[in-house]
Parts: sequence; C-alpha cells; structure tokens
Amino acid sequence: MDLATVKAVILGVIQGLTEFLPVSSSGHLVLSQHLFGIKKPEVFFDVVLHLGTLTAVCLVFRRDIAALAAELLHLPKVVRGRDSLAAAWRERPNFRLLVLILAGTIPTGLIGFIFQDFLESLFASTFAVGLALLVTGSILFLTRLIKDGGRGITGFRAVDALLIGLAQGLAITPGISRSGFTISTGLFLGLDRELAARYSFLLSIPAILGALIIQFEGVAASSFDLLAFGLGFLAAVISGWLAIILLLKIVRRGDLHYFAYYCWLVGLVTLGLTIYGISG
Repeated sequence: MDLATVKAVILGVIQGLTEFLPVSSSGHLVLSQHLFGIKKPEVFFDVVLHLGTLTAVCLVFRRDIAALAAELLHLPKVVRGRDSLAAAWRERPNFRLLVLILAGTIPTGLIGFIFQDFLESLFASTFAVGLALLVTGSILFLTRLIKDGGRGITGFRAVDALLIGLAQGLAITPGISRSGFTISTGLFLGLDRELAARYSFLLSIPAILGALIIQFEGVAASSFDLLAFGLGFLAAVISGWLAIILLLKIVRRGDLHYFAYYCWLVGLVTLGLTIYGISG
C-alpha cells in the first residue's frame, strides 16, 4: 500500500468520524489535506468519502428509509386528492416525515446552487476553517441551555424543516458542522432530541446525493487512484457507522455541548498556525 493510499484511508476514517460527530468533516478534511501536503482541494475525493458516510446512514436507518420509500411510491395517489393529502399529513407519521425531508432539502439545494463557487473557495483557506469551527463550537455550547422534552413528529412543522434545511445549507462551509448545525437547530426549535437527530441524518441523504452529482466531473482532477478511492470509501463507511451509533447516545443524554470545547480548541489552534504562517 503506497503513501497516497494510506492517506486516503486516514482521510476516510476522519470523514466517517467527523461527518456525524459535530466537529465538521469538511473542516477536518481541509486541515488534514494541508497537513498531508495536498495543496489542491480534493473536492471529488471529499464527495466520495461523503458517499461512504451516506452508506453508513442507509445501513443504520434502513427501516426508516424503507418506510419513506413506500410513502414516496404512494405519494401520487395522495396528491390527487386534497382531503387525502391533509389526512395523510395528520395521521401518517412517515408521510409527514417524507414531506418534511423534501421541504428541508429546498433551502439546502438553493444555497448550494447559488453559493457553490464561493463556498468551495473556502476549502483552500485554513483561516476560514478556524473561524467556522469557533462558530460551530458556540452553537453547540448553547444547546446545554435546552431542557428535556420537546415536540414529536406530530408537532414537527414545515417551517421547522425549512429552518433546519437552511442550517444544513450553511454547513457547506468548511468548519461548520452539518450534524451539529442541523441537530442544534432542531433542538432550538423545540423538537424532541431523538427526532432532531433522526431528521438530521435522514435529511443528509438528498444533500450528499446532490453534492455527488454536482461534483462528479471533478474525478479527472483527483490525485488519488481507484484503490485509494475504494479504501477511503470503506474506511468512511465503517467509521461513519460507529459515529452515528455514538452520536445517537450522546444526543439522547443531552451532552451535545461537550463537543464545543473540542471545536474551540481546534479552531484556535488552526487560527494560530495560520496567522504565524505554519499552516496554509
């Protein structure tokens, strides 16, 4: 196994752990690539690693995905009648969840489409990553003020989905944690802890698929070979699966805010190294 392949595996593990633990996978990948001497952003490789974590989500939430797929197939029949649509929204939790995921995907897609070039340019700046990690830490720290309890799926509104989708769109910025921002936003809006985490994971599926489609042409510019892609992907799947299980337990306990200290530490170190010319 050559050095490039070893780097790919390490980056895959980092991606899997940090995609779901609220510390920003994109931010850590940017920092890791700078440490490894990868000067040109490996955007397509990053997307492949995100596809690995997407696979992990599908494995953990396979029952939810199957139920949502059944609702999606049934959707044309429901849409044809206004009364049946309203009844499905009130009485069928999985249908409600499907609609909320579709609603949350809208602001994420708009932000990605409009600000894609600008946000991608930040992948080359470790200074921007450091600042964004400080923001992530501050958002996570505020979740300690949230009390137990919250609204379940029947109290989950469309406006809540749009705001969480907006948070996910902003998390395209490297250093802003997607899971941290979306789960925290759900908690701030008054959602039940487990529902906020579950919705965050399921909402990531269309976002990652969209990123993969948009960045597919970048494969020609990658410095990694097919073996590195494959092993990096596998490393992201395994570590991502473990991270999801761990984060679900942490969110249920209400301990999300403990990750703030890590984000602040890494953010401050990154800013210090950048200012003094040690990093890129």
